[in-house]
Amino acid sequence: MSLLKILGDEINLSHLNQLPEYSYEYSGELKALQIKAFNQEVVKKVIADSEKAYEGYRRVTAFERSEILFELSRLLHEHREVMARIISLEAKKPIKLARAEVDRTVATLKFSGIEASKLEGETIPLDAAPNGAGRETLVKPEPVGIVYAVTPFNFPLNLAMHKIGPALAAGNTIIVKPSEKTPFSTLFMNTLFKKSSLPENVVQVVTGDGKEITDYVLQQEEIKKISFTGSVPVGKLIKSKVGLKKLTLELGSTSPVYIDDVEESLLDEIASKVINGAFSYNGQVCISTQKVYIHENIYESFVGSMIEKAEALKYGHPLEENVDYTDLIDKNSQERILSWIEEAVNTGAKLLTGGKKIKGGVTPTLITNVGEQMKLCTQEVFGPVLVVRKIKKEENIVKLLNSSDNGLNAGIFSNDMKFVMNAANELDYGQVLINDVPTLRFDNMPYSGRKNSGYGVEGVKYAVREMMQSKMISYNYK
Repeated sequence: MSLLKILGDEINLSHLNQLPEYSYEYSGELKALQIKAFNQEVVKKVIADSEKAYEGYRRVTAFERSEILFELSRLLHEHREVMARIISLEAKKPIKLARAEVDRTVATLKFSGIEASKLEGETIPLDAAPNGAGRETLVKPEPVGIVYAVTPFNFPLNLAMHKIGPALAAGNTIIVKPSEKTPFSTLFMNTLFKKSSLPENVVQVVTGDGKEITDYVLQQEEIKKISFTGSVPVGKLIKSKVGLKKLTLELGSTSPVYIDDVEESLLDEIASKVINGAFSYNGQVCISTQKVYIHENIYESFVGSMIEKAEALKYGHPLEENVDYTDLIDKNSQERILSWIEEAVNTGAKLLTGGKKIKGGVTPTLITNVGEQMKLCTQEVFGPVLVVRKIKKEENIVKLLNSSDNGLNAGIFSNDMKFVMNAANELDYGQVLINDVPTLRFDNMPYSGRKNSGYGVEGVKYAVREMMQSKMISYNYK
């Protein structure tokens, strides 16, 4: 059965409006599909339905919420291949990476189910305060209400579930606005919600113009929490409008990694990790390794190994099993990345490999002699570009990495424990990865950005906390 047939049956395309045409030929199977363009009147009803659903769902027991999330995890696993194909076609993601995303999402839902059963409060000894004797006090977590989530194109399923799973675990209802570029994985997941025992309207999906919908939603008092993943400018704009609503922002990065003077025998393995971290899914990952700083003693051999591995990566159709990279998400991204590369080269940067247009993509690019104030260093490339720099022994690598306006993930490869611990404690990043590239995220770990990289904490356990509020109950029995 074709993808068009599956989605047509499940999403009921007869009620949907026209989807903007995709750029490249292998998205043709999706061109025939349509998505509804929600207007303010429809969104108003969605919010009202969500508020009504919340009154019932917040009373659902922790056991039942946990069971629902485990059920959703099983349903997704049963539809693994269909979902992977949807992701691969709409996000132009190699099928092997699309399957990996589905598998991660299965785990994300399981983690959410576990957290639903672990929501604990505490007691406070008020008799520790003067005149506080004779009181029993309970502090308990409660859901906040309706969550509004905006999700990006690059991990259209897993990043949506990183918002939906914690919201359901906490007892909230949630309205999800997927990227206009990749709505179908969320829409298909919505069909699985309807097949499950999840009550009606606890999760709702709205599609259409992101700015129009979000501007309207931010004005509605019924919305109690915003969770946004996307660009820094949009994140700052949302923060300026959100008022007293709870807010989590997962924004951009220019993730750096430092390679210390490590043993020669380790260089090939580390180079493989760096290349994978830089070019997996065309570098369209918010923690994609963007800058690699290399100790001068190993620079030549390490760069040689990286070039060899980058040039071995295979371009092709996203549904081909052995493809490493494909077209970028759209033509605008391709043109922007090529222009940034050209700008750097024109000011003295040197291409080590790549930097060429290939159909709708860009060949994996290693570039050096890039000025620290160039766009390739200061702004998130979100593409297959790795900036390479040689580091002298006397240079302060911590100061260099901290000079960035971003602070999501940073990596260090070193066997010098004293250096590693000092650096890790001084780096102004939400996550510091030792002997791993910064392009590393496990779905149960905390995930937070500093500076321009974000606001609040994601990661299932931590996102659940961000979607709850605290209540103290004190009983005076004297």
